[in-house]
Amino acid sequence: MSFFNKMLASIGVGAARVDTKLEKSSFVAGETIRGEVEIYGGNIEQQIDAIYLTLYTTYIKEVDDNKYTAKAPVQQFRVSDPFVIQANETKIVPFTFNLPFDVPITVGKTEVWVATELDIRSGVDAQDRDYIEIRPSQLASRILEEVQQIGFRLRKAECEQASYKYRSRYPFLQEFEFVPVGGMFRGKLDELEIVFLSQTESSAEILMQVDRKARGFGGFLAEALDADETHVRMTITQRDLHNLGDILKQTIAKYA
Repeated sequence: MSFFNKMLASIGVGAARVDTKLEKSSFVAGETIRGEVEIYGGNIEQQIDAIYLTLYTTYIKEVDDNKYTAKAPVQQFRVSDPFVIQANETKIVPFTFNLPFDVPITVGKTEVWVATELDIRSGVDAQDRDYIEIRPSQLASRILEEVQQIGFRLRKAECEQASYKYRSRYPFLQEFEFVPVGGMFRGKLDELEIVFLSQTESSAEILMQVDRKARGFGGFLAEALDADETHVRMTITQRDLHNLGDILKQTIAKYA
């Protein structure tokens, strides 16, 4: 082994490379991702301590009244034990992992990707990034569809930094902002915001912010003080799907 090649590999020149190939690029939250990690040996033999796949997303973070786009890990998977990659050798490591049901969906400016990292001993870690589309789970999809069926239109969807009150697994929450364009809530509400606090295959805990429309001087005063906003926390299960529209209408109407 050439000392010169070893020195170059330690700073990333002529070192092992990695390329992750996914079975497809579009997934439903909760679905299984399958693929292969291809590792290409460089100019020298190298010890690979592990291969990690990390699911990342973007969110809006605020620091000192300034907003910027940050990234956050959603979940990480180790897909190999330590091994040695020889010079110019190619290794293929297959993998499968399940997407969490609460992974953000890729709507608006939200991005989700799989980052691959080779943990190389005494060298620069090799990396790869693969962007994927995430569609909502069956339950989340029905909730969002039913909100639109009762007269709302989706205006904006974005992952934003979560307050400490609602922060759990992640430092962000994905917020869906709707405006009433028809039905019984047109003229009564300014907007309706929905956040998924947690999700499983059979249930979803959501937080709804019902923002009433200002009426008269008292209404404008309440709006200025944010007193026109009501937060409603509720859990929706698969058993609720047959009359989900009615459940949502009755719940929102209590605070409209």
